[in-house]
Amino acid sequence: MAVVELYTKYNCVWIPDPDEIWKSAEITKNYQKGCEVLLLQLEDGTELEYPVDPIKTLLPPLRNPDILVGENDLTALSYLHEPAVMHNLKVRFVDSKLIYTYCGIILVAINPYKEIPIYGDAIIHAYSGQNMGDMDPHIFAVAEEAYKQMARNNRNQSIIVSGESGAGKTVSARYAMRYFATVSKSSSKACVEDKVLASNPITEAIGNAKTTRNDNSSRFGKYTEISFDNWYRIIGANMRTYLLEKSRVVFQTENERNYHIFYQLCASADRPEFKHLKLAAAENFSYVNMGGNSVIDGVNDRTDMNETQKTFLLLGLKEDFQMDIFKVLAGILHLGNVGIKAVSEDKSSVKHDNKHLKIFCELLELKTEEMAYGLCHRKIATTSDTVVKPMTKVQAINARDALAKHIYAHLFSCIVDHINQALQFSGKQHTFIGVLDIYGFETFDVNSFEQFCINYANEKLQQQFNLHVFKLEQDEYMKEDIPWTLIEFNDNQPCIDLIEARMGILELLDEECLLPQGTEENWLQKLQNNYLNKHPLFEKPRMLSKAFIILHFADKVQYECEGFLEKNRDTLYEELINVLKKSKLHLVADFFQENELSSGNLKANIKVRPARPGFKPFNKQHRTTVGNKFRNSLHLLMETLNATTPHYVRCIKPNDSKLPFEYDSKRVVQQLRACGVLETIRISAQSYPSRWTYFEFFSRYRILMSQQDLAIKDKKQICKEVLKRLIQDPNQYQFGKTKIFFRAGQVAYLEKLRADKLRAASVTIQKNLRCWIQRKKFLEMKQAAITIQQYIRGQRAIRRVLNATTLKQAWAAVIIQKHWRRLLVCRLYQLILVATITIQSYTRGWLARRQYKKMVQDHKALIIQKHVRAWLVRRRYQSIRRFVLNIQLSYRVKQLHKKLDEQSKENKGLLERLTHLSTTHAADAGKFQKLEEEFQKAVAQKKSIEEEVKKSKGQTDQTLSQFRKQTLSLQAQNQKLEKQLQEQTLEMKEKMGEITQQHLGDLEREERQRRKLENHCQVQKEDYEKQIEALIDEVKHLQEERLQLQEQVQEEYLVNDSLRKDMAQLATETLVIPKLKGDIATLEIKRQDLEMCLQNQRKEMREKVEEITKQLLGGLEGEELRKRLSPEDMEQLNEDGELWLAYEGLKRATRVMETHIHSQKESYEKEIEELSFRIEHLCEETTHLQQKLQAENNTNENIRQELNRLANENMVIPEFKLQILELQKQKQDIENHLQGQVVEMKEKMEEVTDQLQGNLEEEGSQRRLLETQKDNYAKEKVELLAKVSQLQNENFQLLNRTQTDSTVSTRIQQEASQLTMENLDLEEQLDQKEKQIWKLQNQIKSLTKTIEKVNQTNGNLSQVVKKEYLGMLECKTEDEEKLIKNLVLDLKPRGVVVNMIPGLPAHILFMCVRHADDTNDAEILKSLMSSLLGGIKEVTKNHNQDFEILSFWLSNSVHFLNCLKQYSGEEEFMKQNTPQQNKQCLKNFDLSEYRQILSDLAIHIYQQFIQVMEDDLRPMIVPGMLEHESLQGISSMKPTGHRKRSSSFLEEMDQYTISSILQQLSYYFTTMCQHGMDTELIKQSVKQLFFLIGAITLNNLLLRKDMCSCRKGMQIRCNISYLEEWLKDKNMQSSNAKETLEPLSQAAWLLQVNKTTDDDVKEICERCSSLSAVQIVKILNSYTPIDDFEKRLAPSFVRKVQSQLNSREDGLTLIMDAKYHFQVTFPFSPSPQALETIQIPSSFKLNFLTRI
Repeated sequence: MAVVELYTKYNCVWIPDPDEIWKSAEITKNYQKGCEVLLLQLEDGTELEYPVDPIKTLLPPLRNPDILVGENDLTALSYLHEPAVMHNLKVRFVDSKLIYTYCGIILVAINPYKEIPIYGDAIIHAYSGQNMGDMDPHIFAVAEEAYKQMARNNRNQSIIVSGESGAGKTVSARYAMRYFATVSKSSSKACVEDKVLASNPITEAIGNAKTTRNDNSSRFGKYTEISFDNWYRIIGANMRTYLLEKSRVVFQTENERNYHIFYQLCASADRPEFKHLKLAAAENFSYVNMGGNSVIDGVNDRTDMNETQKTFLLLGLKEDFQMDIFKVLAGILHLGNVGIKAVSEDKSSVKHDNKHLKIFCELLELKTEEMAYGLCHRKIATTSDTVVKPMTKVQAINARDALAKHIYAHLFSCIVDHINQALQFSGKQHTFIGVLDIYGFETFDVNSFEQFCINYANEKLQQQFNLHVFKLEQDEYMKEDIPWTLIEFNDNQPCIDLIEARMGILELLDEECLLPQGTEENWLQKLQNNYLNKHPLFEKPRMLSKAFIILHFADKVQYECEGFLEKNRDTLYEELINVLKKSKLHLVADFFQENELSSGNLKANIKVRPARPGFKPFNKQHRTTVGNKFRNSLHLLMETLNATTPHYVRCIKPNDSKLPFEYDSKRVVQQLRACGVLETIRISAQSYPSRWTYFEFFSRYRILMSQQDLAIKDKKQICKEVLKRLIQDPNQYQFGKTKIFFRAGQVAYLEKLRADKLRAASVTIQKNLRCWIQRKKFLEMKQAAITIQQYIRGQRAIRRVLNATTLKQAWAAVIIQKHWRRLLVCRLYQLILVATITIQSYTRGWLARRQYKKMVQDHKALIIQKHVRAWLVRRRYQSIRRFVLNIQLSYRVKQLHKKLDEQSKENKGLLERLTHLSTTHAADAGKFQKLEEEFQKAVAQKKSIEEEVKKSKGQTDQTLSQFRKQTLSLQAQNQKLEKQLQEQTLEMKEKMGEITQQHLGDLEREERQRRKLENHCQVQKEDYEKQIEALIDEVKHLQEERLQLQEQVQEEYLVNDSLRKDMAQLATETLVIPKLKGDIATLEIKRQDLEMCLQNQRKEMREKVEEITKQLLGGLEGEELRKRLSPEDMEQLNEDGELWLAYEGLKRATRVMETHIHSQKESYEKEIEELSFRIEHLCEETTHLQQKLQAENNTNENIRQELNRLANENMVIPEFKLQILELQKQKQDIENHLQGQVVEMKEKMEEVTDQLQGNLEEEGSQRRLLETQKDNYAKEKVELLAKVSQLQNENFQLLNRTQTDSTVSTRIQQEASQLTMENLDLEEQLDQKEKQIWKLQNQIKSLTKTIEKVNQTNGNLSQVVKKEYLGMLECKTEDEEKLIKNLVLDLKPRGVVVNMIPGLPAHILFMCVRHADDTNDAEILKSLMSSLLGGIKEVTKNHNQDFEILSFWLSNSVHFLNCLKQYSGEEEFMKQNTPQQNKQCLKNFDLSEYRQILSDLAIHIYQQFIQVMEDDLRPMIVPGMLEHESLQGISSMKPTGHRKRSSSFLEEMDQYTISSILQQLSYYFTTMCQHGMDTELIKQSVKQLFFLIGAITLNNLLLRKDMCSCRKGMQIRCNISYLEEWLKDKNMQSSNAKETLEPLSQAAWLLQVNKTTDDDVKEICERCSSLSAVQIVKILNSYTPIDDFEKRLAPSFVRKVQSQLNSREDGLTLIMDAKYHFQVTFPFSPSPQALETIQIPSSFKLNFLTRI
């Protein structure tokens, strides 16, 4: 379609305007080609004639339809041009309050100058994992795209953030870095992410300042590389800086400030740690007070200083280094206040006692005299000598400022280096994402060297951007197999060559800087000579002589030459450098060393391969200039960017007044032109900007397709056929593999066709509806008129013809008609009567013959059935008999196995005891040897004492008379000692007596058991050992007493003389020696007794062992045993060897028994296999019998049908009432008889089942077969009763009907005979059933008899006794690990939940705990609880992503917790217990602490359980709740035409629907119910899941403008109704899950409600109580019509709603916290299950547990 044809009436265009740049106007008349004017009407109603060149036909640009206004992507607009972009940005920014918009691969970010709640962690998580274009444009979406491409392609990424000062570059870069730090948390403890984020406040403090355009303007460029490891987690970062604005240190214009760090330092001057810096308020320093205003509104410099220090510490910069930095900064401030006076015109000086100079030198540790001299003098190097020359005042001031700038620049680089060191990492970098925060294109009234470098950098970035855009376009075209055509664009390579090429502007500038007498005039002259009138991009201004103009890609810029050379040289005099080198402050001295390292901003820690060869310097001298350094760093940056995949963010400043959401069209369009956005639009418009998938096109424009088109099955082919018909020019579109590409304007044309079609359809519908309404009114009026006419005409006719003759004639006619009609009816009645009688006679004859034949057949069938049933009964009896025999055999085999196991255990116990006896015997022998040695020592001592007595006899006789008195006193003391000895001996004897009595009591108790002999021997040995020990202790005690007496005698001897000592020793020895002799004699006697006892015990043991061996060998004679022994064994037959040989014999005997048992076991296994085969055969026979029984039921059904037929025919008369009553009585008797037999059978069955339950609990499979048979018998009984009751009801019905029917009398005998026969048949059937029941009872009796016989043959029980269980399970200590492994770790929920009581594992574990409590064993209880809790923790940790495992153990943990409460003995938990359960409460231990631990563990499992469900459900929510159309046809796709990146899409994605969500919820619900989870806990889980669904859906709705429409609200409301219906089906209405969807429901209602009047405002504020004010305003601002028929929301309405909502205090939260979890509570629900009735399934493999 030609473009001219679109300029029709009612379409809108854009016309230029001097104030608003572009103004909208509506076409009032169709434009004809060749016309010179276009008739327009402005929005204010003004008529306008727009001139048009008839030859060139330059028409104004068309305006996009309203349906396309406010698009997320500017390239989705049908008309791509400057006014369309401006208007779309304005609508989004001003009306919808949306600051982000896509422009192809660019994200346009407009500074709102207001805090908006779209940067929280919840927003980050909402964008994480989403495809670019699925959500509203956002800086987080760009960051996610970069992160996703890095992880998917293993390719480095870059985010290039540019814009002019005040546009929000720094904030955007900061948010991008924050996004990476949040989504890629590292597992290390180094907090690398925090350090990366902490680098921003430091760089902003030292590199940002207030300007007239921005309060926090970055005065340097920064490129931050964030490094990632193989798992794409942050491991470090590196920062490079570019072109710091050093001149700001010494000069600021009005209303501007120096760098923030100076003001922060001055604001903190009164702090104690900064006292030595001697600072004051900022107004006192000239370097920070030039702008006139040192305060920023809303900024607290003192608080910011604290934050800066904290970030220093976080990055590992120590306080000493921080203080050095603050010293340097304070020194710069004091240096600016150093006054320089002019001594003469050529000379200046600085006073040595200058206050600020002294402080400066003191802080930097310099010599004041040298610094004062260096500020006013400089060295001039000549060819022969160096001359020191004084400087003028102006030169000295410049030197001072140059010094300050150099110091600050070096300090800035040093801090950046230290930040990079803090962010270094030890591992290897896998990939990185670079964030470039760099200045945009700048043009001011006066542009100098800084603007030149900035614009040079933007030229390079724009070239890189153009190449990347064309590469993406080419890749897209090649992917879709569309021919690639070269598009013309403004290549800025000539401008770059003009600046950086050989003999370019920068090289000429460096060359001029090398000349000693170089000036700006000479340099400008060289430029003009080389480029003026020779290069199209270089011009000379008309007015200024010292300036030049360069035509950049964005605009024409005039540069002032003044200061270019000085700024490029950036020189500092040698005198000052030498002074600073001598500084004792190492930080300053390192700045100016000879071998100065390159600053950190020129370093690069990455290796990249440039996409194109970089620029190389031409000689070494060029490296010293600022321009050369900047060029080299810029080339390094471009190499890095070319080696990465770039992502672009263009920041726009909407106005210069910093007003929130104010849009200045002039300023915006200037920046759009400068940042390349409009160039991107222009390039896109030249190709195919609108790109639709075939499905989107088919869904949107299906209304334009004919029935013939829709008959084609392939939708792709349909789209091609329709486009060929709608758009005649094939050059206006292209068909790709997956998309259709349209040129600019074609989508608008299709929308026009669609709107015309809809409008025509609307007109047709309205026409027909109005026609129908008018016709309906017309027909009603016509009918009313006809009715009125009818009555009027009738009245007139009556009046005209009414007389006597006419009345008589009319009456005669009526009489004639009556008689004639009666005659006709009589004739017809007679014919029908004859025909009816004939038909009835033939029909009744046929029925009677058919009935007779059926009766004959039934009689024959009964005879056949009688014989068949008899044969079946005999066969079934034989099968049951075989089955009973099999049961008997299997039970006997089990009993034999048990006996063998018990005997093996006894053998093991005997072997253990034998080994213990041998060890104790060895120990006794050692003790006897020790006693003999002690006796020998005592004898030797005795001999020595006797010899000493003999020697001292003579001396004692002489001195005896002298010391009698002393001896008497000594004798008294000896007597006291003897008494003490006697008392002690008595006490020891009493203790020995008590011990012997205790051991005798133990022996008596143990003799009652099987271990009588061993325990008795052990006790005797222990007694003897204790007696020996007591004797030894007595001997030792006597020896100690003797020694004490000897010491006393020696003391007396020292006091008196040696004779007294000898006398005392003699006296004491004479007393002790006889006693010792007696003790020795008693000990010898006891030793002999012990030896005799040991010999007797050995004999008894040998006899016992021989008896046991005989029993084990089963009749094996002693001679045979001796034959089997080797000669070596026979030689070892002695007192000790016999015992050992007996032990060996036991071992060999056990081996023989094991072989014998093994052979028996194999034979038994074979027999069991045969029996199992027979049992299977019996099962098949039982199924066959059941089929036969079903056949009998069918015959009974036939009988019942025949009775119904007879009743319907009403062939019974009252005379047979008595017979029927008799039959009824007979049936009643039969029923009573059956009931009595059933009751008896039930009682017998219960007795049999009790016996089987007590004795055959281990025979699980066989018991189940008996129970199934019992159930079958019960079912047959119920069926018989039901049949009897049915027959009774039928007889009652027959009785009632016979009372009413008394008409037929001819067929009494026939019908009576039929009834009697049928009753006889029923009686026969009942007799057969009765016989069958009797036979079953006999079979059950035979079963019980066989069971009793088996029990009698086992010899264990003389009669069947019912066991009573206590509801406890014994678990031995060595089996705890096996219990936890089988019941917790290895248990598979899916295989055990079927037919299992809820919480069976929990009940089993609690029964084990009950046994530990009942035995009062604290160690076992503690070990069991610890193992249990550890096992549950381990299984949930190992399967932390398995929903079924977590659900199963959450349910069992809660059940176990409830059991601990229910049986705790506390009254509050015992209210619902049965008396038996109250008896089973815990008795000895309080497990409340374990209850708390278990509750905490259950909470942890619940959190894991919810997390797994949320992770599975999360991917389904947005597609199922928002994107899927549950109401087909109600919504149509809006023509978005997103140019999404191909990397953002997966080729095939699962299409989730609301049904997918419901199926997943049903799976969760079913699994929880199967696992026996408590209902309240299920409700809490469902509530949490519904909250997640509502929160995620609402969050995505708030972040997706394309979803905010009326029709989408209907879809959401429909999906919510499905969820509510699911709650109703699952009986979950009381879970409060529906309330969690209330915010989403209100949001859906808000999308559908009218939004025009003040009443609507009031209703919205009242109804949307669950939504915050921010959410309501966001939804209203994002509301987007899908069709032209929907009205766009007026901004005034949104403002009214916002004003009404200002009184709310619900915060500024936009996004719901989808990670919020409700607090879980575990309700106490006691288990009705009786512990004593719980059976352990064999699948649990818990045979080692013993029921108590």
